[in-house]
Amino acid sequence: MICQECKEKPAALHFTKIVNGEKTEVHLCEKCAHEKGEMFMTDGSSFSINNLLAGLLNMEPVFQKNEQQSLSQSPIIQCDHCKLTFQQFVKMGRFGCANCYQTFKSQLAPVLKRLHSGNDTHHGKVPKRIGGSIHIKKQIQQLKLQMQAFINREEFEHAAEVRDKIRSLEKSLQQEGEDTR
Repeated sequence: MICQECKEKPAALHFTKIVNGEKTEVHLCEKCAHEKGEMFMTDGSSFSINNLLAGLLNMEPVFQKNEQQSLSQSPIIQCDHCKLTFQQFVKMGRFGCANCYQTFKSQLAPVLKRLHSGNDTHHGKVPKRIGGSIHIKKQIQQLKLQMQAFINREEFEHAAEVRDKIRSLEKSLQQEGEDTR
């Protein structure tokens, strides 16, 4: 998709707004998004990525409970490098430095889980045209976990079936490696 502003570069930022059932989409390249300061003016209102993140932090009920408990029980957590507090992060919607991610890791877990539909680990996306062996490796990894679960439940027949699937996938992976040489 091409940037709607410069109509030259591929769009890197895709923003969709739905108001009263009316859908508006904005697609911008990195340069145009940076020039606009990550602000999109539509219908007299403004939208900021930072405000969105800060709003998500404030709406998280688990976070609000944890915040109340942490304020009464423990000292305020502050980044050692940039001295940013978590409350300042919530107001600004962005971290002060790269160390903030590690400093505020425990506070971010419930927020990220909510943002990613209950998932708290990133598995990534692999392009289909170049990820043939990568897809097979991921499938083998999932099957190994499944086989271990069968073994733990002492369902050895199912574990043997999964083991055979793993062996056939590993064999096809080896053949694919030999074909590319």
